[in-house]
Amino acid sequence: MGDISKDVIDRAVKGDIRAFEEIYRKTSAFVYNVALRITNNCADADEVMQDVFMKVYRKLGEFNFLSSFKTWVYRIAVNTAINYKKTIEKHVTQRSDYDSTLRGVSTKEEARGNIDKQDKKKQLSVLLDMLNPNQRACIVLREIQGLNYKEMADILRININTVRTRLKRARQRLVAFAGKR
Repeated sequence: MGDISKDVIDRAVKGDIRAFEEIYRKTSAFVYNVALRITNNCADADEVMQDVFMKVYRKLGEFNFLSSFKTWVYRIAVNTAINYKKTIEKHVTQRSDYDSTLRGVSTKEEARGNIDKQDKKKQLSVLLDMLNPNQRACIVLREIQGLNYKEMADILRININTVRTRLKRARQRLVAFAGKR
């Protein structure tokens, strides 16, 4: 995520749409990535991303510069994705997800590479699906996004020991699954 200056944020708060577009451009990729890893579904990630940026737009005036802007947006993205995932899990008992078909694969090597990527994504999806939304958020933030425990605690607004506990339990669950295979 690129740096966003206080000036850009102030202009966006005052209604400057170009300033908000700059915020969107600089944060949308990582917001989508977090949403995708937590929801494990492209359509759901798109929905979460829209919700996140509506919240950012509405609440931008409440940003008080006490934490970094990145932390603030992460917190909104993670919480929105977790809440969305919980809502979906309550209302949908069975859902199937189909991968998009390969288009225009020109060589066998490209096809193998794409299949390998899809297999890895599918394996990651299966593993993440085994975790509850809170554990999933911790694994995504730590293992995929590379955040440290302090950053995770700030984003999730939980105690750093709670972060450690959730990560430990998530890892234990994943290791137990791997042992069964």
